[in-house]
Amino acid sequence: MFVDNAVVSVRAGKGGNGIVSFRRERAVAMGGPDGGDGGRGGNVVFMASNNENTLANFRYQKELFAEDGKPGFSQKKHGRSGEDLIIKVPVGTQASIDGTIIADFISSGQSEVVAKGGLGGYGNAHFTSSVRQAPRIAEKGEEGDIHTVALELKIIADVGLVGLPNAGKSTLLSKVSSAKPKIANYPFTTLNPHLGVVKVDKSAELLIADIPGLIDGASGGRGLGDEFLRHVERTQVLLHMIDVYSDDIVLDYTTIQNELKNYKIDLSKKPQIVALTKIEGLDDDIVEDQANTLTQNTAVETVHLLSALSGKGLQSLLYTLNNTVTEIKQKAADTAAENDEYNGLPIITIKEDHEDLSTVVWEGKHLVVTGKKIERFAKRTDFESEDGVRRLRDIMRKMGIMKQIEKLKIEELVQVYFGSNRDDFFEY
Repeated sequence: MFVDNAVVSVRAGKGGNGIVSFRRERAVAMGGPDGGDGGRGGNVVFMASNNENTLANFRYQKELFAEDGKPGFSQKKHGRSGEDLIIKVPVGTQASIDGTIIADFISSGQSEVVAKGGLGGYGNAHFTSSVRQAPRIAEKGEEGDIHTVALELKIIADVGLVGLPNAGKSTLLSKVSSAKPKIANYPFTTLNPHLGVVKVDKSAELLIADIPGLIDGASGGRGLGDEFLRHVERTQVLLHMIDVYSDDIVLDYTTIQNELKNYKIDLSKKPQIVALTKIEGLDDDIVEDQANTLTQNTAVETVHLLSALSGKGLQSLLYTLNNTVTEIKQKAADTAAENDEYNGLPIITIKEDHEDLSTVVWEGKHLVVTGKKIERFAKRTDFESEDGVRRLRDIMRKMGIMKQIEKLKIEELVQVYFGSNRDDFFEY
């Protein structure tokens, strides 16, 4: 089953907890703290693979979890980190969170971390100092990232075949490649996109994508075109195929152009090559008349005459497609090189880091502290440990947060919360 979109929930692994432990050995009195740190939680990693061609697996596996990190051990032993969860997706897949594309997999082997595992908490051996020789403090591991990821497969091909149903697209693909799309003499025999690798000559190959035929209104949801037009978004050139037997060849051409233009991205601006198909069954003068009608009444300047069954005009068309694709790729490479270079040196942008900024505000009868850095400390604090809460207060004092709380405090006892996580609080 071909599936080109899916939504999955991913959760990276939680970091392992640090532990409170003291050295206990015969003949060693008052052994010092030796609690080890927790391991890092596993990441969720998406990786592109040429061995995948559909997102069907994600229809049945909606939730994906990476392994949690293990807690620390005594003798300052670090807990084992959780294994990364590597998820293979087809080349051409885009991953987005809340409508923002976070990864675009355009080549096999490309990988992206879409959810980072939480850091492990420190054990009490980490907090030893000259004035604190027996700390009973250990941190909890951080939670891993949790995201809802939308996956959309957009086939990456050199050439996209477009046209009305039964225009001969599948027949062409079957003749020039090893692809085996369904072929029959009725509309919508192609229900799913098909890919074929076409050998133009000894040194050149083209990747061609065949999508279901388009009809009037396809860009708005009629027929099958609206679902599959996304698969020609990233092709280099479109091969617009028109049945030479058409009663109104100009109408057939403009119908497809309108659907390409009305799609969410104006696909009519893509380079196009137009071909009249199935010419083997008509006299040459009738074929020529159809071609002249098209060039005289539309913006088309050149029409290729093609018979996929007999092979007439086939090699010439492939050479034209290959030359056009080569020129487009070269222009894109030249443009990318110009944009990435500035006086021969890379452009570096320095972003201001506001991680230390924090705010304290009243919400009802509670004080709420927000700030990226202090919230991370709060999440790692064991609020059932007096030493852990005391350490958090010391950190807040050094960051100036306690002064803000003192200014806002108007009752003898208030509850101080951290961000949106109301499970992390202490009374003050």
